[in-house]
Amino acid sequence: MAQHQTYRSPAGNSTQKPRLQQSSSGSSRSDKLNGRVLLVEDDQDHQLLLSLMLRRAGAEVTVAENGKVAVELVAATRDEGPPFEAIVMDVQMPVLDGRAATRLLRCAGFDGRIIVLTARAMTDERQKCFEAGCDAFLAKPVDRAKLVDLLAFHLAKPAFTG
Repeated sequence: MAQHQTYRSPAGNSTQKPRLQQSSSGSSRSDKLNGRVLLVEDDQDHQLLLSLMLRRAGAEVTVAENGKVAVELVAATRDEGPPFEAIVMDVQMPVLDGRAATRLLRCAGFDGRIIVLTARAMTDERQKCFEAGCDAFLAKPVDRAKLVDLLAFHLAKPAFTG
């Protein structure tokens, strides 16, 4: 049974640790993906849909509601438990956007895969994402097969080397 964890920032208080919500899903799944994936998405509907897609493909999914929470979670996994092998991150989010979060993660030494998702699929947006340190770019609306295939491809590659 796959476990789903969602971390949310406490409203109006950035000094508190994110709170954890857990749920389980017993839905059918394949094992195309194997590993810990951090999904960074501010829209709750997209969180549910994308995490379901990833869990059904075999990933262990943790959800962060913005880039700031993602950076905190990645830092915490360095000290406690297995790290995330990949991050699937929305570009446009409040608090800390996907490109800024990616730059911070790379500066902090995160060498896992970062795949960004955006509704703005223009060439200059793509370039900005790659310059920030992203490994791949996928336009919204997200096609499940493309997301799973892209993530499986990148998880099979060696880690980011800067």
